[in-house]
Amino acid sequence: MISFNSKIYVAGHNGLVGSAILRELKRNGYTNILVADKKKLNLTNQAKVINFLKKNKPAFIFLAAAKVGGVYSNNKYKADYLYENLAIQSNVINGAFLAGIKDLLFLPK
Repeated sequence: MISFNSKIYVAGHNGLVGSAILRELKRNGYTNILVADKKKLNLTNQAKVINFLKKNKPAFIFLAAAKVGGVYSNNKYKADYLYENLAIQSNVINGAFLAGIKDLLFLPK
């Protein structure tokens, strides 16, 4: 169970799903929320993700980050989207494991 003072990291907080999660957490009284935009933390960079998670030690992670695009872009660059999204999820999952974080919450994209 997530307590109101638990440190919570919302990966993808600027996206459609992530921003909704962030709003709901705040609306429900959670105040120890950690966010990092793409400029601060590139989730495709394994070493940076691991360092970020080890340094910040969130108790919970909401993984709502992904590379998204329109119909044309998704169709034209299928492998690019797949590769980047697999890198994001793998880096966050592995980073959470290495940082000793046990509660990782996945949200469908």
